[in-house]
Amino acid sequence: MTPRQRFLNTINFKPVDDRLVMVEWAAWWDKTIERWKNEGLPQDLDTEGILDYFGFDKLLCIYAYGRDKEAPRPDAHGSGLAKDEKSYSDLRKYLFTDSSIEDMKNQALRLKERHDKGEIIIRLWLDGFFWFPRTILGIERHLYAFYDQPELIHRINKELAEFNIRAIEELVKILKPDMVGFAEDMSYNHGPMISYELFKEFLLPYYQQVIPYIKKYGIRVLVDSDGDITTMIPWLKEAGIEGVYPLERQAGVDLCKIREEYPDFILLGGYDKMVMMRDEATMRAEFERLLPVMKSGGYIPSVDHQTPPEVSLENFKIYVRLFKEYCKKAIEN
Repeated sequence: MTPRQRFLNTINFKPVDDRLVMVEWAAWWDKTIERWKNEGLPQDLDTEGILDYFGFDKLLCIYAYGRDKEAPRPDAHGSGLAKDEKSYSDLRKYLFTDSSIEDMKNQALRLKERHDKGEIIIRLWLDGFFWFPRTILGIERHLYAFYDQPELIHRINKELAEFNIRAIEELVKILKPDMVGFAEDMSYNHGPMISYELFKEFLLPYYQQVIPYIKKYGIRVLVDSDGDITTMIPWLKEAGIEGVYPLERQAGVDLCKIREEYPDFILLGGYDKMVMMRDEATMRAEFERLLPVMKSGGYIPSVDHQTPPEVSLENFKIYVRLFKEYCKKAIEN
């Protein structure tokens, strides 16, 4: 089977005939790669080269960012770019632009031939309806805005929904991505950052507007949210979302429990990155923990976020060897 077929079969709960797909959905931190190159990883390898070096299947990302690359940058991380309707209107010329759509289409054209052959898997990144207003307003102001500036939140998300629909319709003229992942990060290690009431008022209508445009092409829809997303799964399902990643173990996510409660929900990630700096027995035990879910279908195993720089090259090679072993074990009767 091709990597793409392995991926599609798995997320559609269909069997694979050789092994599960092996991906690093978010690749690696720059500091991790720097360490590995100091420990013997060839110096000239880019991200795709490193994937080849370890023998991974390639899950590559095409993005349609709501904020143009020419947009101003915030003064500090999390500080935002606008504070009210007027400053948002001033910023608006940098948002949801034709050039962002053209960038996405050019990415697709460069990858189309390999994708058509099944050599690579493609996910489309779309800004989500919690994530994007936060990048515009800043972390603190965004949370207050649900109460102090609700009209502005609705305006931003209405315009984002229209842009996301446009991006989907333009992309499928070139190729059909294998999944869509909405960037959100709306949980932390104690659960959601917002209540269900706020989700229902400010996010749900826009998801329900956009998702039908994705599903009509048979594309699976997932959400990328760090932290403990468990409480939010029923909310996401109500919105039409079919899966979630990266399922961070350190945030208390219990992948096995989620699979028991939601047998038809797509899962990606879930391997505890914090065991990768330890010994082989500990890494194997983590694969054993996940094996029943790997066997259940609808689960793409991967590190539950980017591999941290505390993981040596030698340890990562052990992880890869075990990963290959368990991707074959998962399809054994």
